[in-house]
Amino acid sequence: MPVARTHSIALVGVEGHPVEIEADIQNGLPGLLLVGLPDTALREARDRIRAAIVNSGEQWPQRRITVGLSPASLPKRGSGFDVGIAVAILGAAGTVPAAAVDGVAFLGELGLDGQLRSVRGMLPAAAAAAASGFRRVAVPSANEAEAALVPDLRVLSAATLRGLLGWLRGDYRAGPGDAGVPDDLARLGEASGPVRLIEGGVLPVTRRPGGEPVLAPGAGGPGAGGPTGAGPDLADVLGQPAARRAAEICAAGGHHLCLLGPPGAGKTMLAERIPTVLPRLDPAAALEVMSIHSVAGVLPDRSPLLTAPPFCAPHHTASKAAIVGGGSGVIRPGAASLAHRGCLFLDEAPEFGRDVLDALRQPLESGEIVVARSGLTARFPARFTLLLAANPCPCAKGPGLQAACACTPSVRRRYLARLSGPLLDRVDVKVEFMPVSRGELLSDATFAEPSATVAARVEVARCRAAARLRDTPWRLNAEVPGSELRRSYAPAPGALVPLERAMDLGQISARGVHRVIRVAWTLADLAGVPRPAADHTAAALGLWLGVPR
Repeated sequence: MPVARTHSIALVGVEGHPVEIEADIQNGLPGLLLVGLPDTALREARDRIRAAIVNSGEQWPQRRITVGLSPASLPKRGSGFDVGIAVAILGAAGTVPAAAVDGVAFLGELGLDGQLRSVRGMLPAAAAAAASGFRRVAVPSANEAEAALVPDLRVLSAATLRGLLGWLRGDYRAGPGDAGVPDDLARLGEASGPVRLIEGGVLPVTRRPGGEPVLAPGAGGPGAGGPTGAGPDLADVLGQPAARRAAEICAAGGHHLCLLGPPGAGKTMLAERIPTVLPRLDPAAALEVMSIHSVAGVLPDRSPLLTAPPFCAPHHTASKAAIVGGGSGVIRPGAASLAHRGCLFLDEAPEFGRDVLDALRQPLESGEIVVARSGLTARFPARFTLLLAANPCPCAKGPGLQAACACTPSVRRRYLARLSGPLLDRVDVKVEFMPVSRGELLSDATFAEPSATVAARVEVARCRAAARLRDTPWRLNAEVPGSELRRSYAPAPGALVPLERAMDLGQISARGVHRVIRVAWTLADLAGVPRPAADHTAAALGLWLGVPR
């Protein structure tokens, strides 16, 4: 028998790589040999595939079967190759025509009864298949909505292996609402199970030079470009006008924020309401976020289209792998990547492990997390806004409270020293909360602005920054490298005088200077002026120095 070939996609992080599956059947002792760096889950596919084929009414070849996964140097992990291997074996046995599998990528896990089960990472896998030139992709019915987001790709959705094989042999039955199935192909035996062939492209995309899919402008889905609807509102935070202003600045420029204050002052309330003033995700960012959530297995099944910025708030007992990602087998993204293009909120930040907090220093600079393992390196996008909240001391009885704080100065210093200097050096805005009096609560209830009002100003400021950065790979002030700040985006003459004075006094590092200038640009965008002046720089410096070390 000739060698039969099918194709699938291997995921490394959120990057998909095409894999060619070859099946060869020769005379010899019956058995199935898998080669090509399969992991444990993939080696166990031998028994799953055999049971699925037999229980789907097919004949298992009682000869020696060799299945090769190419390229052999690429590690293959997970159960998403089951369907491709099963079709390749039946193709080598002569029961599936070779022309039917041409240009099709097969993705999915097989149950022992022949059911096609969903797998993680379907969206980036389908996008990688389209970028590699595949015209169609065969997926389990549970993953249909994810795969249908990818344009220029016809999605063949099947509930069972029997139904998929019937379709490949030329028998068709269209499910309700199918598109792209000719009328004369609506013949499939009742025992074959439903098959749906739909046109992808819910999110139109273009291609970057390297073939990476990028969503086209204007495809952000319903409500794109505005804040979220009903729910938490920034007007709920009363008595903290400086903190609300700081939240607006961070939302407009993508800057990191540290909140220090006693319990009940509104730190958590403010952090949870920052997403309500952020614009909806643009199409390119939406695709990145959905791909990460798909790999993590947290993308909603029925409505995978996400347009709201993610908000991730892990507990302080979370491990380093839970925050930055990892795993001994399949590498999964952590909370920092799940917060990509959104907010990562660390409440009670000093209670997190020191190594956990310091692990965030690299993604705060580069915007991505690189997880290296023996023979494998996975990259996850992680360009998030970091929100830190902390009490002033272990007893949490800050100034102004009736019960006096019993912590000594050394105890307070040791407590806040859990937030290392290098980490705080990367935080652009630091705000100290004070206890709120009854009078402040009553008076501020009239003047506190709702999220919709603040979101409108944030949107205008971001549009100004995007227009200024339109010929660059950056869209937010926080993303501009320090070298470009000096070369192409210098503030107005004399604007750096407050910074020069702070540097002479040793109050700020060189990294801090760049971060202060970025915040000054955001203040200028919010004020509607073309370049930051000295007062913007002074205000940005005060925000950077806001929390005592």
